[in-house]
Formats: sequence, structure tokens, C-alpha cells
Amino acid sequence: MKTYRIAVIPGDGIGKEVVPAAIKVLDQAALLDGRFQFEWTTFPWGCEYYLETGKMMPENGIELLKQYDQIFLGAVGMPNLVPDHVSLWGLLIKIRRELQQSINVRPAKLLQGLPSPLRQPNDFDFIVVRENSEGEYAESGGRIHSGQDEVAIQNAVFTRKGTERAIRYAFELAKTRNGHVTSATKSNGITYSMPFWDEVFTQVGKEYEEVGQASNHIDALAAFLVMKPENFDVIVASNLFGDILTDLGGAIMGSIGIAPAANLNIEGLYPSMFEPVHGSAPDIAGQGIANPIGQIWTGKMMLDFLGYQDVGTRILNAIEQTLAQGIKTPDLGGAATLQEVTDAIIDCLT
Repeated sequence: MKTYRIAVIPGDGIGKEVVPAAIKVLDQAALLDGRFQFEWTTFPWGCEYYLETGKMMPENGIELLKQYDQIFLGAVGMPNLVPDHVSLWGLLIKIRRELQQSINVRPAKLLQGLPSPLRQPNDFDFIVVRENSEGEYAESGGRIHSGQDEVAIQNAVFTRKGTERAIRYAFELAKTRNGHVTSATKSNGITYSMPFWDEVFTQVGKEYEEVGQASNHIDALAAFLVMKPENFDVIVASNLFGDILTDLGGAIMGSIGIAPAANLNIEGLYPSMFEPVHGSAPDIAGQGIANPIGQIWTGKMMLDFLGYQDVGTRILNAIEQTLAQGIKTPDLGGAATLQEVTDAIIDCLT
């Protein structure tokens, strides 16, 4: 039996509640399958750790994480005590960058039992591939002067290597799905980076003539996702555009609280990291009513990445069966607790 060593970072707020719930589901799925098992090691890093030590993670944190097969992250943030730029850049983004998790993948689909806020949603199922290491979130720029003459400069950095890597991953992914890639651009308003992005998309696309291809400006694309999300299969986007589109994907599903994500080191040199899209939700932390579906679906993505797509599909089916039975947390209009939703998903697995 294969054993996977997983580094667990529950983080802050509801992360400490939904991560143990997801681990229960993953352990049960592994037990039922019989081919593999998980060995979990928990690290208490996050905002509470920062308030005690002045750091979001220890100096040797990255080296510790390199010893594991994958990373399972909960949520990061305690905005009333730790500024977001400190918490994110000190843990989440630090891990993404230093472990070269250059691809971010986030799916969105119409789930059975969960009404979409769209008036007439058709059966949509798309994935956003987001360049995860550079682009608009590059650490390039600065501030000079102060007062009325103060200047802030933020440089977007697009390398051919990073851009091509994300676009090529999107095309390869589309070959396993419905065979279509849409590129998010804004070359009519952003002078240099987006025409460059378009050029690389066109060049890579010539190698995938069997895959349908389109390029949409980001503002129109956001509108299309609301109007006809069923028209999309794989969307590839820069760091900022992908970030925005994936929150929109969660919204049209019915809640950002159910949306999963994967930060992938596709070369296999370092562990990848799996985290839900939602935040730490300090307003409901500790009440036992947090929605565990985003974290559980994130675990499904980890199984897919490890090669157990059939087990991952069973988990997603169990999530949909639970929702169809009306077992939902308050954020989805239900009255179930986190524990009740978790137990119901485990029951549907068996």
C-alpha cells in the first residue's frame, strides 16, 4: 500500500475546523479504496503563530515542507490583528513562490443540489488555469516621495517561460476534457504584457490544432461567464485575471465557500499545495457552522493530482448527493452543522 506524507497547515479561523473534517473524508475514501493511505503532519503556522513569534512560519519552514509529498492548507488571515499583506506574503505566497507552484487550477461546475444564483443556468463545468508565479503579482516596483508628490509603481512581469508554461498546461488539460481553451486578455488596453500574452497563446496554439481556441478580453469574458458559463471548458489567464475569474466561478456556483484550488509544481521537484478559495471567515470561526465542502473538494483535487481520479470522483459525487439531500450549512441556506455535512458525505461514500 502506498503511503503519502502530507504536510497540513490548518491556518486561521475556520481553517482549523474544515481541515480536520476534510481529512476524515480523505481517510475514509483511502480506506474504502485500499491502494493508498495518508500520513498527516500538522504545522501550527498562521496568524496566531505570527502574533507569538513575529513570523508566519519559521525560517526553515520551506525546507520542512520539501520533505512531504503534498501540502494541505486551510485558510490564512486574521485581518483585525495581522494585515493581509503580511499574512499572505508571509505564508501562502511564500510557499507558492519558493516551491515553484507555478500553476493554479480552480474548477467551477453546477453542482447537483446547489442552485446557482444565475436565473437560467445550464450545466456548466469549466476550469480556470491561472499563471501563479509572476504577472501582475510580481514583486517589482516601489514607492518614492511622500505626501502629494508620492508615487507608487507596480510592475507586471511576464516571462516567456512562465506564460508558455501556463498556456501549454491549459491546452494539455483541454485535451483530457472537452477540447477547448479560452485565453483571457486585455490587449486593447494594456500595451505590452497582454499583446505578448496573445502572441504566446497563438504560437503555442499552433501545436494543438485539434483543440478549439478563442481569446476574450477580460471584461467581456467576465460578462460571458455570467451569461453563458456552459460555453467554456478551460480558461487560461494571468495571475490577476485568473484570481478574479475564479472568484466569479465560485459565485455562479452558489458560494465562494465551496470553491477548491490547487497550486501545482508540475515538474514534480517540490510538493504542490491544495487549498480552498474561501478565507478564514473569522465572523463564524469556532461556531461549528463553517462549510467544509470547499476543503473537501480541494482534497478531491489532491487525489486527482496523485493519480486517483476515480476516488476523487467518488468524493465529488458524495458531495453532490449530500447537497441533493438538503444537508447544507447556513451559508447555503441550510441548517446543518459542519459535522453533520461531513458525516453525510462520508455516509455517501460507503
